[in-house]
Amino acid sequence: MFDAPVDAWYVWIGLGITSVVLFGLVLGLPTASPPEANAVADVVDTVAASAHTQTADRPLSVEEVKLGPDRVSLRGPGGTSHATFVYGPVTPVRDGTLLWEVVQGAAPEHVFDSPAAFRRAIRAARERVPAWRAADDRLVVRTVTWEGTDVTLVDA
Repeated sequence: MFDAPVDAWYVWIGLGITSVVLFGLVLGLPTASPPEANAVADVVDTVAASAHTQTADRPLSVEEVKLGPDRVSLRGPGGTSHATFVYGPVTPVRDGTLLWEVVQGAAPEHVFDSPAAFRRAIRAARERVPAWRAADDRLVVRTVTWEGTDVTLVDA
């Protein structure tokens, strides 16, 4: 007695609007899982915690990365993820810098004029405000010791 008749126009309009809303919700769901920031942080922590000089190389499949001395953030098609380093602070490295040459395998004494210049470059890299940038296709982590300076360099 109080039910709406199925042939009423407002029932069909309501079903149409509901269908459009549900279709929009389904299209808005991510199609991929978020990137594995914890796995990246684990690689960095493993190298940083080592008692010996060590290098690690791991492929990355993300669009953007934000790398700071204490934290890494990854952004990809599935969303964004963050992880904190246990063994920090690390030194984030940007392509084209002298520290980038060291993280790629060059000896610091061949790249820098003095240990003081090496320490200044490390301090400047750590003080830089982390920002989103296009990610490389791999993560490179290297610990370096030179004249009393122990550092973990990270390039992503």
